[in-house]
Amino acid sequence: MKRLFMCKKYLGLITAVLLAGTLQAQDTLRINFRQAVDLALAANVDYRTQSNNMEVLKLEKQSALLSHLPNANFNSSFGRQAGQQTQQIEGEIVVTSVTNEVVNAGLNVNMPVFNSRRRILDTQSAKLAYEAGEKGLDRASQQVMFDVSRRYLQVLLDKELVRIAIENLENQKETLRQIDGFVDAGLRTLSDKYNQQSEVARLESVLVDAELQYQNDVWDLSEYLQLETGVVPLLESVDSRTDEISMGSMSMEELYDIAQSNRADGTQQKLLATSYQKDMQAIKAMYYPRINAFYNYNTFFTTLDDRSLRNQLLKIYPQNIIGLSLAVPIFNNFQNRVDVSRSRVAYKNQILQKESIDRKIYQDVKLAHLNYIAAVKKQGNTRVQVMAAEEAQNAISERFRLGISNFVDLATANQQLVSAQADQAQAIYTLYFQEVLMQHALGTLNVLD
Repeated sequence: MKRLFMCKKYLGLITAVLLAGTLQAQDTLRINFRQAVDLALAANVDYRTQSNNMEVLKLEKQSALLSHLPNANFNSSFGRQAGQQTQQIEGEIVVTSVTNEVVNAGLNVNMPVFNSRRRILDTQSAKLAYEAGEKGLDRASQQVMFDVSRRYLQVLLDKELVRIAIENLENQKETLRQIDGFVDAGLRTLSDKYNQQSEVARLESVLVDAELQYQNDVWDLSEYLQLETGVVPLLESVDSRTDEISMGSMSMEELYDIAQSNRADGTQQKLLATSYQKDMQAIKAMYYPRINAFYNYNTFFTTLDDRSLRNQLLKIYPQNIIGLSLAVPIFNNFQNRVDVSRSRVAYKNQILQKESIDRKIYQDVKLAHLNYIAAVKKQGNTRVQVMAAEEAQNAISERFRLGISNFVDLATANQQLVSAQADQAQAIYTLYFQEVLMQHALGTLNVLD
């Protein structure tokens, strides 16, 4: 039985060593939190998509601004006509069969004079849409940073739990060696020795589970950062602050006011609602008459005229036309009504989206505030929990060494100490993450910091 137990023991140790060495066997990339955020921003599909969309919004904004300038087009054509041609010669119409080559050229310039402020509304709408896109891109970058924070801190927590598991395993192995000496001296029974061997084996399994969880979360972060195949990140630690910050003393109303001022997605929805409203007003302008100024310059060259190309195009046949055109919409198959109705529905839907985001902002701030307060209290409680567990474990270990206490008390004290240490590590990183979560909910998470 003892041999079987020792085989299981060594098998567990070998498994733990292999799992612990897996990350070292892989190609590693040492990064800090700032570098992890930069890698995620470069790889995140949603962020890159919105960044690409900004190019279109920028061009639409420029196009709307340039729409206030005249619209100019140059046109030219060349034709060859063979067969009967009609010419006017000395007051008579003469029909001849010849080949005529004709070159036409023209310049057309149009300038809207009055269109019920449609150009102004389109310009304002495009500008608001571009600003909304910038806000959406800011919020997307904050979301990427938030996702990286969650995964990054989880890996650091897993690493800390592995350290605690290794330290506890080493302590229990040392206790097992002490019990072996007590048994040899006749101070302890074999049952205490076997119980401690069982506890050591259990802690080896705990270490294996901790290592496995650590690897799973490391690979999850590696996938999110879109690292090369086989490359895993080796993370630098962060300053896990445990002191309560000023947000813990702020009221819910104060925090919500901060969120309303800083949440990029809330501002984005407001800008989009105003932009859609401008679009609707611009489309309604199609109901009213429009006045355009125009200028047309046309000329041509024909081989039926013996004069030179330059003279025909520039001196003989040029025509200049300048004037105003009036367009009064009377009936266009209700197309204007369809466009106005479509824009009105888009505006109403955007109002619904804005109201939904406003409710979500309040809910995010409320939940983040509650979780942050709970994390602060839990961090303080775990500090007391670890101090008490250490004192209890030291006292019971001394009593066990003197033969006053039994193995059950010692094992219970050890488990409580390890549990307290794990809870404290969890509380420290949870508090740090809740601070990030609070800044994410308030919209104050600075991606560039």
